[in-house]
Amino acid sequence: MALNARRSWLIAYDIADPGRLNRVHRYLKGEAVPIQYSIFATNASANGIRRVHDALAMQIDPRRDDVRIYLLPQSLDISGIGSSFLPEGLLLPNHASLA
Repeated sequence: MALNARRSWLIAYDIADPGRLNRVHRYLKGEAVPIQYSIFATNASANGIRRVHDALAMQIDPRRDDVRIYLLPQSLDISGIGSSFLPEGLLLPNHASLA
């Protein structure tokens, strides 16, 4: 992947300490779109997601916390159940909705 090509990423976290949890959540709200409380999605380049990764690494305790960043496939099938399928403003290119 070219360093400036934008792709879709999913960021999920499990943070043990309430203070760190609030900081990580606040930070990600500025960088990505919340999907659920501890799950965010963003469209970013490899350099952009590396910047997010490095910023999160400085905010967590790696012995107690878990942050995962997944590159989503370019062709994405999404199924959702409930009141909100995808938040307004979230663009996942080339996805086909099953909901």
